[in-house]
Amino acid sequence: MSAKFDRIAVAALLGASGVAGVLFTPVFGWEPLLVPVLVVVLVGYGCVELTAKFPELTPFRPLLVALAGLLGLIETVLTSTTLAFLPTGASLQGVARGLTEGWRLTLQSTWPARPVPDQVLFVPLTVLIAVVLGLELVLRLKKPLVALVPSLVVAGLAQAYQALTGIGAVAAALAYALPAGLLLWTGRRTRSVSRVPGGPRFSWRMTGSAVWPALSTVVALVAGAVALAGLDPVGRDPLTLKDTQAAPPPKSRLGNPLDQIAQRLTQPEEEVFRYRSDMPVDQWRLIVLNGFDGVNWLADSRLRRLGAGLDGAPDGAGGTAELRVRGLAGPWLPSHPDLTGVDGLTPLVDQTAGTLMMDSPSAGQARDYRLNWSSPDVDLGTGEVDARAPGGLGALGAVPPEVEQVAKEAVRGLRPTFQSALQLERFLSTNYQVAVGKEDLPTGHGWPQLRHFLLENKRGTSEQFAAAYVVLARMNGIPARLVVGFRGSAETDGGMNVVRNRDVLAWPEVAVAGVGWVALDPTATAGKAKQDQAGPGKAVARARAQLPAEQELRPPQLPPGTPPDAAEDQSADAGASWWWPALAALIVLFGLFWLFGVPMAKVVRARRRRRRSGAEGVLGAWDEIRDRLRAHGVPFRIGMTPRDLAESAGLLAGEGIREPVARLAKVLDVTLWSGVPVGDGAVRRAWQEVGEVRKGLAARPFAARVLAALEPRTLVPIKSRDGS
Repeated sequence: MSAKFDRIAVAALLGASGVAGVLFTPVFGWEPLLVPVLVVVLVGYGCVELTAKFPELTPFRPLLVALAGLLGLIETVLTSTTLAFLPTGASLQGVARGLTEGWRLTLQSTWPARPVPDQVLFVPLTVLIAVVLGLELVLRLKKPLVALVPSLVVAGLAQAYQALTGIGAVAAALAYALPAGLLLWTGRRTRSVSRVPGGPRFSWRMTGSAVWPALSTVVALVAGAVALAGLDPVGRDPLTLKDTQAAPPPKSRLGNPLDQIAQRLTQPEEEVFRYRSDMPVDQWRLIVLNGFDGVNWLADSRLRRLGAGLDGAPDGAGGTAELRVRGLAGPWLPSHPDLTGVDGLTPLVDQTAGTLMMDSPSAGQARDYRLNWSSPDVDLGTGEVDARAPGGLGALGAVPPEVEQVAKEAVRGLRPTFQSALQLERFLSTNYQVAVGKEDLPTGHGWPQLRHFLLENKRGTSEQFAAAYVVLARMNGIPARLVVGFRGSAETDGGMNVVRNRDVLAWPEVAVAGVGWVALDPTATAGKAKQDQAGPGKAVARARAQLPAEQELRPPQLPPGTPPDAAEDQSADAGASWWWPALAALIVLFGLFWLFGVPMAKVVRARRRRRRSGAEGVLGAWDEIRDRLRAHGVPFRIGMTPRDLAESAGLLAGEGIREPVARLAKVLDVTLWSGVPVGDGAVRRAWQEVGEVRKGLAARPFAARVLAALEPRTLVPIKSRDGS
């Protein structure tokens, strides 16, 4: 077989491209990606070997790699669309969907995403594009650094989807840096020929210019991964492309379940759904509403396509339930706030609300599915509320002035805590009456209806109780939102709990720091349903039992052991804590700039000098040698001649440095003093001597070469450069 290409370079390039594709592991998991990415890599190498054996196929190499790669992906990812292992029209359509829609469907999904062809295929397709481009760049242009760009784009895209952090980021950086550094080394190694009996013998040795790209790649990638993973001054998750995408809601008109509460209560015996669960369920939620304009309550949903599963509480109590829905016309389905998975359906999910939605309404159609969840072991602790919870302190519209006084009286001057949230719950359940029966049920949840409920009638359904609680809580600085659903039922039929219209319920949820959203019940009726309570419900019941009587509440309430000026001290500490991460980030960025920027600046300067012509080209060669020797510690003073510098350099590295500098001195003398025009031949001879000096310096110890590459003082220009 012909050896007209560098197998090590090709293997290194393909390895870097494959690693870049596997960096999508946080999105899909490694199992769905490993085989298709490996197929693309092997196909790329096989096509290179084929064109090396049959050189006449070399012009068609990009087409061969692309077609063979597509065929390999069809056989591995789209196997179900093939006929007798041959691609069909459905196969081509699947490839087109994967290339044009897969990236967007994946961003609209929860992660890990389902490894279906429409979504997972776009990853090996991007690797295939990187392989096609990278192979041509390294084999035709002989530019290893440029050939890495396509794989770096794939790696950057993977990090934009989901950035790796911690040890995973360091491991990924090393995994990519190893083949990338090997590729750069193959492009920088020098080949020498020595005559031996039997023919020429080729030997390879590493030079300083070969070591630097590999070393800088490893160090920069590892240091960058650590810095980006660990230094986040504001303590937030990294921004990803996923944050900019959401699944589109159903195109059909969506009704608001909050508007249907009174109507359901007029037909209390009508069955809505039934379920079988291995642990108690306090409430089944349909929709979470956190937007209020004074008239309507709106859901600020961030819908996503349900992936392979959802993250639950690591040490939470796992639960499962089988549901059969019959009496729900809207797209919302009964759900649990701590979902980890759904079987039997592929719904849209709002992870922050724990709600499920189908793409289309299901009037008169039964839906069977299975829910899995993991409920955390709730510890309300000091009961501090989380004012930063999204949607917790939303708009209130135009608040009637007289309602403001009710809001102040309801919490008795307490500062925003979970204790004041419980006091507000007690205020409503004690001073207001739940409307029962089928006739004359209050409806509405805008300010006119809430004002009537709070100041005049003081009678309402859970619709008015929950809406009034949320607006009063927000007026007191307590983050709250409104949830509509059904309470758990104790009625059984055929081994399943039956939920009817009478179980419809709206309730508020309060955001507690370190816990999340905690459900409350200002109607005080959910606990009377003879249904065992789950973990969060038990924690709230214990907190209610420990709530002091109204006359014993002492405003303002502070956490135990907190001095009166703790709030000011904590805010000052919070401000001071920003400095250390910012300073550390600055130090790391400065180190990366030094590590990568100084050598790069020297490379750019050398190339600019090399492009000069005539006398400027010879002087550029002299400047390059002088600066390289200075970086290696050879002393240089204004007024030193090239011969003086040759003697000093010879003391450092012997004749391998002295002779080329001395030869350059002769070319420089002719250039400066002969008066003869300088041709391209003189420039070439001068730069040949620069190459000989580089080879001589490559024999110096490794540590000395690295320190010379990082020496920044040689970037400062010297005023006199005439060699006199």
